[in-house]
Amino acid sequence: MEERTTLNPELPPPAAPSPASTEEIRQQRKIILIIVGVVVLLLIFIIGSVVFLLQPTVNTQKIANVFIIFMALESLVLMFTLVILIIQMSILINLLQNEIRPIITSTNETVNTLRGTATFLSDNLTEPVIRANEYAAGFRQLFLLMGLFRRRSNNKK
Repeated sequence: MEERTTLNPELPPPAAPSPASTEEIRQQRKIILIIVGVVVLLLIFIIGSVVFLLQPTVNTQKIANVFIIFMALESLVLMFTLVILIIQMSILINLLQNEIRPIITSTNETVNTLRGTATFLSDNLTEPVIRANEYAAGFRQLFLLMGLFRRRSNNKK
C-alpha cells in the first residue's frame, strides 16, 4: 500500500467510509447473521427429527398426530397470509380507482389543453410571423435586384 502512494503521489488517499454507510453495513451483517442462524437451527431440527424417527421405539401414531398438528398450523399461517394478500389487493384496487384514475384524467385534460394552445399559437402567431418574414425577404430581394439597396459586405475599407 505504501509503495502505491510513493510510486503515484497523484492518487488521493482512500476515502473513509461515512457513518451512514458503516451503520448500513452493520445492519446488513446483523440481518445476514440472523438468517444464517435461522437456517442452522432449521437444519439442526431436521437432523434431530430424522434421528428421532429412525429409532425403533418410536410410536408412529404419535408422529402422525404431531404431523397433523403441524400441517394444521401451517394451513393457518397460509390462510393468514392469503387474508393479508387479499387486503393488500383491495388497497391496490382502491388506490388505482380513486387516486390514479383522476390523476390520469387530469393529465389527459392538460395535454389536450396544451395541444389546443400549441395549435392556436401556431395558427395565430407563428404562421403570420413566418409569412411576414417571407414577404420581407421577398421585397428585400426585389429591391436588391432593382438596385435600390446594396448588399452589406463583410470587408470594411
